[in-house]
Amino acid sequence: MPQTPHYLIDLARLRENMDKIAHLREASGARALLALKCFATWSVFDHMRDFMDGTTSSSLYELRLGRETFGKETHAYSVAWADHEIDEAIGYADKIIFNSLGQLDRFSDRAEAAGIAAGLRLNPRFSTSGFDLADPARPFSRLGEWDMARLEQALDRISGVMIHYNCENADFDLFDRQLTRIEDEFGALLHRLDWVSLGGGIHFTGQGYPLDRLAARLRAFQDRFGVQAYLEPGEASITETTTLEVSVLDIIDNGKQIAIVDSSTEAHMLDLLIYRQDAKLPDEGPHEYQIAGKTCLAGDIFGTARLARPLEVGDRISIRDAAGYTMVKKNWFNGVAMPAIAHRHEDGTIRTVRSFDYDDYKASLS
Repeated sequence: MPQTPHYLIDLARLRENMDKIAHLREASGARALLALKCFATWSVFDHMRDFMDGTTSSSLYELRLGRETFGKETHAYSVAWADHEIDEAIGYADKIIFNSLGQLDRFSDRAEAAGIAAGLRLNPRFSTSGFDLADPARPFSRLGEWDMARLEQALDRISGVMIHYNCENADFDLFDRQLTRIEDEFGALLHRLDWVSLGGGIHFTGQGYPLDRLAARLRAFQDRFGVQAYLEPGEASITETTTLEVSVLDIIDNGKQIAIVDSSTEAHMLDLLIYRQDAKLPDEGPHEYQIAGKTCLAGDIFGTARLARPLEVGDRISIRDAAGYTMVKKNWFNGVAMPAIAHRHEDGTIRTVRSFDYDDYKASLS
């Protein structure tokens, strides 16, 4: 077992998600692109490539990574492309999606000259997000166009649209209702397109999700409008595949039992702080501990674990579901050692594929 802390990717569990994606693609005719903003750990792309159609990105570097390490179809999106990066982005992309009519006006001729498809982000003005921070339809959102008059101005220069409005949506009926609303409000536009990306945030690999109903709904959408549908699964691709393995360094009793571990929320699971959520910790017994990180941030707390036996210094704890929005956000706050990345193979063997040391820390600064 590698030294802690490390992210441990279970390849058997990853395969379970990939099988569900493959089934959805086959049953629906929709294509699936890995959302690199959520998960970009390219050491496992060999285990994903045969089950997905490519990648979608949010920046030039993600785009290049997708092209170089995943291959297949490569969608390029950015909230705003800079003049100095647009030509390089077009060089990596199969489709480039602009966030606004202004960006389309500036750069669509470059996409046309390169012979790649151009698209525009459409904001339906509603979403499933429960967090204002992540809500693409929040008041005065800068994410996409919605006015039909403005969208009409783009139609002679685009072949498709991207509509990203789901966030951890495990409710198929809600997805169905909201897609119907999109059909009703934007149907005249959709009929004139070749492809539509419905973005990510659909939790279709979760236990009990009605995958065949989703497939039938996607098939009907494509047939009605004569478009190729795309999904952009991020969390759905890697949910419940990975743990963050940590070790207990100290135990403090200040009226509450606190176990300090060799990791950090701010450095290694930043979304827990951003969205004020608890980590998925063991919940299997009467012995309760607050699990806390080792940085100087007072609120560096993973949450509460309940264990079958008392903790001791040196014990290991597995934090579940630690793949999405973790490795892509890890940082060197406090100079805390960055977790290694390891794979658990289907025969049970564990292999470290990347570790980080002082030289990596030093090279991140100047």
